[in-house]
Amino acid sequence: MAVRKFKPITPGQRHKIISAFDDITTGTPEKSLLAPLRKSGGRNNQGKMTMRYIGGGHKRMYRIIDFLRNKDGVKATVKTIEYDPNRSARIALVQYADGEKRYIIAPNGLKVGQDIVSGAGVAPEIGNTLPLNEIPLGTVVHNIELHPGQGAAMARSAGTYAQLTAREGKHAVLKLPSGETRMVLVTCRATVGSVSNPDHNLESHGKAGRKRWLGRRPRVRGVVMNPVDHPMGGGEGRASGGHPRSRKGIPAKGYKTRNPKKTSKKFIIEKRKK
Repeated sequence: MAVRKFKPITPGQRHKIISAFDDITTGTPEKSLLAPLRKSGGRNNQGKMTMRYIGGGHKRMYRIIDFLRNKDGVKATVKTIEYDPNRSARIALVQYADGEKRYIIAPNGLKVGQDIVSGAGVAPEIGNTLPLNEIPLGTVVHNIELHPGQGAAMARSAGTYAQLTAREGKHAVLKLPSGETRMVLVTCRATVGSVSNPDHNLESHGKAGRKRWLGRRPRVRGVVMNPVDHPMGGGEGRASGGHPRSRKGIPAKGYKTRNPKKTSKKFIIEKRKK
């Protein structure tokens, strides 16, 4: 999984760095696992814009992903590794022994023809899903549940993983990609390995148009707005903007916004790194 750089034949190609897509084996998705995806343009059910800088973009279909991995003890064979326009990671089409097909988040190193399985008592090999109490300490995992039976909630984007560092009673200790160390119930499931497409963070769009294809509209800095539009707006000439803050007036750069009474606080051993 590498990235492609371009000769600057056009201005848009000068800084363009995109995925080489050499890990993808097919360009046609499984039709039975597609669902329509309507765009909101950042509007709510009243038609009011509640999220700015969203709109346009290429038309997409949603790929139904199996985050539960609840078909226990049945072997599944990897048929294809595919591109998913709705996420940064690659997805894999797997076919179970009974003929059922499902999409999963593809772990890094998963190959076509490989067999994977989920459930208690399975080997801790890449692509296999099993409870945290059966995974050896030090193992790299992804697609981690926060509550048993909930489905994968953590470490799902490209290149991410968590490391199982310890087990204390009914909790497992995980070191997350953010640097945070937290406890998760040992009955929660996780998939062995890291998420595919680890070079995603090296990509560069190269031109504004590529952002528009992804459905992202131009973002305006607060300092160039008028005082009526932003707390950092206004001033004669090029004013620096004063203290950095959001449009609602909440300070940025160091101001803590996390609720100290949040329920999950008791499970966090070490906070994420700044």
